[in-house]
Amino acid sequence: MRRNSPALCQSANSLPETYQDRRFRKRLSGGASVVYQGRVVSIRMNLAGRLLAQVARLVGGPLPFDLSSANQPAVVSVTEDIAGDGQFWIRQYGRAAGFPQVIHSSKRFAGPTGIEEYIGAGMGIALRVSASGDALIFESDHYFVQLGTRRLRLPVWFAPGNLTITHRDLGKKNFVFSLTLKSRLFGELIQQDALFHDKEDD
Repeated sequence: MRRNSPALCQSANSLPETYQDRRFRKRLSGGASVVYQGRVVSIRMNLAGRLLAQVARLVGGPLPFDLSSANQPAVVSVTEDIAGDGQFWIRQYGRAAGFPQVIHSSKRFAGPTGIEEYIGAGMGIALRVSASGDALIFESDHYFVQLGTRRLRLPVWFAPGNLTITHRDLGKKNFVFSLTLKSRLFGELIQQDALFHDKEDD
């Protein structure tokens, strides 16, 4: 990566130094990739969450949708976005039957909050970043649609819910990736925890 969001740097700097060095100060260049391996520890969805996850498949499937992925292998690959200013993220979750679910997204250091995640079909999420203990927390500020050079911010009532993504360090190169999506109307829609191991320098 050529640069980081100031908000991301400030939050990451408050984490333990080993965690900063291994994950949030890691620099990728020339199209290099880093891979984290692990497994899905838990996943739950209410009925509204299941419906939303299925509908979201129309724009690239950015949400986990199969409850059978619990206790299945998980792999995350992070690659530098050479053309842009950010990273490509590919998350792969095993399922009890059939091909694994593969989720593609792009994180870019842009927009009013300094960091955004693009999930497909021109849709994106502006993120706020904070640190708490041994965790770096990304929370949705707002959702938007990019139509060419025009950017349309979705109204709160049309947004799918409040998204929180947490990277929590467990020590010994282990960390938990947690995704929680909550709605004011329907409560907790989706919650997923996956345990990963940083194999670098093993």
